[in-house]
Amino acid sequence: MNSALIINIIRFVLLLAAQVVIFNNINLFGYINPYPYILFILLYPVNSNKSALLVASFCLGLVVDLFSNSGGIHTAACLTLAYVRPTFFKFAFGLSYEYQTVKINDRLSPERFTFILISIATHHLILFLLEYFKFSFILSALWRTIVCTIFTLIVSILIIYIFKPNKK
Repeated sequence: MNSALIINIIRFVLLLAAQVVIFNNINLFGYINPYPYILFILLYPVNSNKSALLVASFCLGLVVDLFSNSGGIHTAACLTLAYVRPTFFKFAFGLSYEYQTVKINDRLSPERFTFILISIATHHLILFLLEYFKFSFILSALWRTIVCTIFTLIVSILIIYIFKPNKK
């Protein structure tokens, strides 16, 4: 087993445990929840197996759904995010993505911020549209998407830079 696989397995387990134990219990103002478990999908290496990312995203969403009793909405949102992730890379990084010189956990640049923001917003939009699943609640879903995206973005950036690997 190579070190990248071990790091991804550890990241998967730690983010999943943190989401289930800590972040599922945070409920600001009754409706604002952070979902930093999607950092696993965002930090997955660019040049790694795309099928493995889809399978891991499915498992990640499924386990969060099981612990949240949410009926598959996290699974659908995670799979969609994993599927459109290369498109977001191309949008945010351009040619840098093609040559696989992108590392999300380096210093925060406008490209990295754009990628993280678009990814989190897409995940949350799908999550809350599926949660409400009624056209009359579209404004509630959009409002919750906006505020939870901001909160998750702040928490995710803090997690990325607190646990940033040391340069040697």
